[in-house]
Amino acid sequence: MSISTRISAIYDLGQFFKFITENELDNKNNLAKYKYFKEDFLAKLKLAELQNPWFTQENLKFCLAQWGKILTIENLEKWLKSYPYTENPKNIGIVMAGNIPLVGFHDLVTVLFSGNHAMVKTSSKDQVLMEFVLNYLKEFDDDLNDSIQKVERLGKVDAVIATGSNNTARYFEYYFKEIPHIIRKNRTSVAVLNGNESEEELKKLGEDIFRYFGLGCRNVTKLYLPEGYNTDLIFEAFYDWNPIINHTKYANNYDYNRAIYLMEQQAFLDNNFLMLKASKELHSPIGVVHFEYYQNLDEVKKELESHQEKIQCVVGNGFEIPFGQTQKPSLTDYADGVDTMEFLGNI
Repeated sequence: MSISTRISAIYDLGQFFKFITENELDNKNNLAKYKYFKEDFLAKLKLAELQNPWFTQENLKFCLAQWGKILTIENLEKWLKSYPYTENPKNIGIVMAGNIPLVGFHDLVTVLFSGNHAMVKTSSKDQVLMEFVLNYLKEFDDDLNDSIQKVERLGKVDAVIATGSNNTARYFEYYFKEIPHIIRKNRTSVAVLNGNESEEELKKLGEDIFRYFGLGCRNVTKLYLPEGYNTDLIFEAFYDWNPIINHTKYANNYDYNRAIYLMEQQAFLDNNFLMLKASKELHSPIGVVHFEYYQNLDEVKKELESHQEKIQCVVGNGFEIPFGQTQKPSLTDYADGVDTMEFLGNI
């Protein structure tokens, strides 16, 4: 199967996502097909939320919209031009996470674009949407159908890409020690403020924190603030996110963590839908963002470097990711900084 066919298939899927979220297309050649699939797909989105209440319709459509924007022919060809496409496909196992919608989709795409076969173990938290994607691609072309297989457990594979918690990573590393592998552990993201951010930039920071309820590795869970920073500026900028507290699971987590802090007499700042808590820890519970004051920015950079294996993104002016962009990665934003296409090309 040629890479051009696979590019066409992924582009077609991206166009369908764009049609669902924007009702627009780059070309109208497949409009009738998209209309045919639309009603069933919207029903699947509702089912996805029923099975996993964290997957709200808003967050599902946000995810689809991002993929619809980046899966263009131009973007795909530009991305893939420097990577080999094998004519001797191998079976690549993919163990997907399910913390946010379609979090394993990029791994699937890289396996297909490297010319290999994908043996996919979906997460129980993201079955509905991912199964639709797999079936959509399998129906696109007979050869592509043969290149994608959904499995309950990985059998004999030539390599594996597995994403999970720190605990499951230890199991993965042992189980797959004899074959090439990428094993991903828990990561999170941080933001560094210099005190000169505009209100608009702080509002964009809210997107980095609250999107997907903070469950993704690209979500900001810790802030580094200059000494004496007025945290009211943060709460004011985040005000538009206050409806998040109406989500039952988020509210339950927020209430639980707040009760624990009160019982243990731990200090925190609160605006009734988010708590800011001083802590050295990078990871924070749902409904909480940790913060730490600093006096020397160079010391912050040294600290971040010492924790680079735990950090996915660093947000801020003068840092790698601008405010508001963590949940809008490009095709070349590889998880954990490991180039999956390069890995697959060297198997």
